Amino acid sequence: MRSKFDQQLALLNRELIEMGALCEEAIAAAARALSDGEASLAGKAAAADGEIDRMERSIESMCLKLLLQQQPVARDLRQISAALKMITDMERIGDQAADIAEITGYLNGRTGAECSPIRDMADATIKMVTESVDAFVKRDVAMAEAIIAYDDVVDELFDQVKQSLIDMISANPQDGEYAIDLLMIAKYFERIGDHATNIAEWVVFSVTGVHEGS
Repeated sequence: MRSKFDQQLALLNRELIEMGALCEEAIAAAARALSDGEASLAGKAAAADGEIDRMERSIESMCLKLLLQQQPVARDLRQISAALKMITDMERIGDQAADIAEITGYLNGRTGAECSPIRDMADATIKMVTESVDAFVKRDVAMAEAIIAYDDVVDELFDQVKQSLIDMISANPQDGEYAIDLLMIAKYFERIGDHATNIAEWVVFSVTGVHEGS
């Protein structure tokens, strides 16, 4: 019985890795749409978001079956409940990546190159999402805590974006609408970082029983 349960937990981990990879794909597509000025890439982000939504429902069902059909011990309960929380954050990451890609369509062919910290934010959030899921699978508390601390990097980059856009509007008031669109994009990247932090906090809980965000 335990062997079957362990196999199902292993399958849950694989599904979470796949869902995390889709989040990375969605963020990367949104970042490319922004850096290359290709609004057509928004479709890739939207497609990844749709698959993320499907996986959220599938993993949620898997977790509930594990809880109802098996007799998990305390450690298992923490792992499954953490997975249920994580998929909610990953679903929101997919939504926000799709939103970023959609906004690039309003830039009229311009890119985010005029505000370089945005690209750095994209790279930083992809790193956070990748490593947070990896930390869950490896049950690596130190890695999770490093991700939580790394959110400060994303917050600092967001401050840099805001200052860059203030300078842009001061120099070229006609770029006000463009700057507002970039600010919205940066805010979505900042939120993705927050969701990756949430995932990392649930990793710590799944191993230690202590939720750092509490």
